[in-house]
Amino acid sequence: MPTISKKGVSMPESPIRKLVPFAENAEKSGKNIYYLNIGQPDIKTPSVALEAIKNNNIEVLSYSRSEGSETYRQKIANYYAKNDIYVKHDDIIVTTGGSEALLFAFGSIMDTDDEVIIPEPFYANYNGFSTASGVNIVPVISKIEDNFALPPIEEFEKLITTKTKAILICNPGNPTGYLYSKEEIKKLAAIVKKHDLFLIADEVYREFAYDGETHYSILQEKGLEDYAIVIDSVSKRYSMCGARIGCLVSKNKEVIKTALKFAQARLSPPTLAQIASEAALDTPQSYFDDVIEEYVERRNVLIEELNKIEGVQVANPKGAFYCIAQLPIKNSDAFAQWLLESFDVDGESIMVAPAAGFYSTPGVGLNQIRIAYVLNTHSLKKAVNILKEALKVYQD
Repeated sequence: MPTISKKGVSMPESPIRKLVPFAENAEKSGKNIYYLNIGQPDIKTPSVALEAIKNNNIEVLSYSRSEGSETYRQKIANYYAKNDIYVKHDDIIVTTGGSEALLFAFGSIMDTDDEVIIPEPFYANYNGFSTASGVNIVPVISKIEDNFALPPIEEFEKLITTKTKAILICNPGNPTGYLYSKEEIKKLAAIVKKHDLFLIADEVYREFAYDGETHYSILQEKGLEDYAIVIDSVSKRYSMCGARIGCLVSKNKEVIKTALKFAQARLSPPTLAQIASEAALDTPQSYFDDVIEEYVERRNVLIEELNKIEGVQVANPKGAFYCIAQLPIKNSDAFAQWLLESFDVDGESIMVAPAAGFYSTPGVGLNQIRIAYVLNTHSLKKAVNILKEALKVYQD
């Protein structure tokens, strides 16, 4: 019988999606489930994006250029300029989601068994992307006690070897919601220049910065032009997860030239979704003002309610729409499954994401969960109450 590849066997399951069958069974049994496990916003997609799809007169849905349409890339460059990020349209490659942008980045700058240093916990699919690319993640642990701030730069330096090719951050962070300060970005900039490494920043949550804080992009840092690679996406910014449009941005011409070869191999990003994404760039600022106000209210309600539960420790996110909560349990995988299979409050339960899957260090994060506050405040309060009641009776 033919065998599966070693790479396929080692490919990790998504900690976010692997519990879906249990949630589906729970709903079939009559339970109402509050989904706190996945970053699918309930915010409406901007009407300008939807109208662009409805009102076009395309007769042949043809390929676009491999790097994405020129008009769209020009508008992306204009969008960045409004955020004090100055790039040209030919510094941008449009991709099928931010996921493909990261795969192109890995493929362009790393060979098999090369290493990328990532502060953990990190977006779970970084594990999958590294496995698919034959690259090894070297984690540096950030701590809930420090609100998941950047670990001391000395901890990064200890991990750098001849195999190290890049440092990767998510800013603001998924799953932590941590927003890196300008000073922290400057520390990272100094170390990548000192050791001749790339600095990759996943900035898909750029707009979601709270409490008067502002996002500082690695593309704003002078002297980092040859080192900086940004991963971006329309998914969360415009609540367009299903469009699957992202981009890779770098002023390093060799990076762009190399990534374009990967883009050519997959022909082109989705044409119709690019039309919607280009139109989305005309979304008025009032849309973002309302969205941020909504997320701040949700965050405040969630953190306040979680802090009322005895034995629960929670980091306070400054961006994105996630937080990590540490629970008085031993294994959140078993707990999350139990919530769906065996527990309810008045016929309702919750689905959470076990946080161990957001680490690559074995045994770390086993008692933590990630919560996505993508539900309205009423639903969040009900969900946290279910969590509180569940912890009263749960036995590891």
